[in-house]
Amino acid sequence: MRFLGFIASFFVVALAGLGLSACEGDAPPAAPPPAAEAPLEATGHYCGMLLSEHAGPKGQIHLASRGEPLWFTSVRDTIAFLRLPEEPRDITAIYVNDMGRAQQWDQPGPGTWIRLEEALLVIESDRVGGMGAPEAVPFSDRAAAEAYVGEHGGRILRLAEIPDDYVLGPAGTVDSRHGAGQDTGHEDRGHAGHADDGQHGHRH
Repeated sequence: MRFLGFIASFFVVALAGLGLSACEGDAPPAAPPPAAEAPLEATGHYCGMLLSEHAGPKGQIHLASRGEPLWFTSVRDTIAFLRLPEEPRDITAIYVNDMGRAQQWDQPGPGTWIRLEEALLVIESDRVGGMGAPEAVPFSDRAAAEAYVGEHGGRILRLAEIPDDYVLGPAGTVDSRHGAGQDTGHEDRGHAGHADDGQHGHRH
């Protein structure tokens, strides 16, 4: 009888363990980290230059293997990171500035971050990004995106629709006659997608 009792207890424990494993398997994934605000010393992942010295929307990518986010001086570079096979894939969250809520183009300001995968992105407009390259300008509101297109041109796409050549190819010439403070005047040295080195124009 003791042996039968032992067997019964063993099966009870085993079934409990299986139930626990099933619960753990059904557990929802961890919530993505919240958007951070760039410190004054934050530098672009590709160009190594201060974000504060560059106009236009910025980006941040959070990695599971890294405590602090990677910062990008433009949304174009942020998207390029996702398209380059040599970059880490343990991404937990990606944020960009919502330019519909930004107070000004030069410095979008705190509290304007939105998830990149949820953004409406305007490409091929007459405004340039942080390093003087064509930008993908993010908006959370379609009416704001359409108003921007009406003033600056371009077309509205989702992240998956952005052509690889737009973010990986060498920067083209952009007509920036519609306002000052859009081009920083910095030379493009070693910046993602801004120098044609025969490998999609990227230098790391």
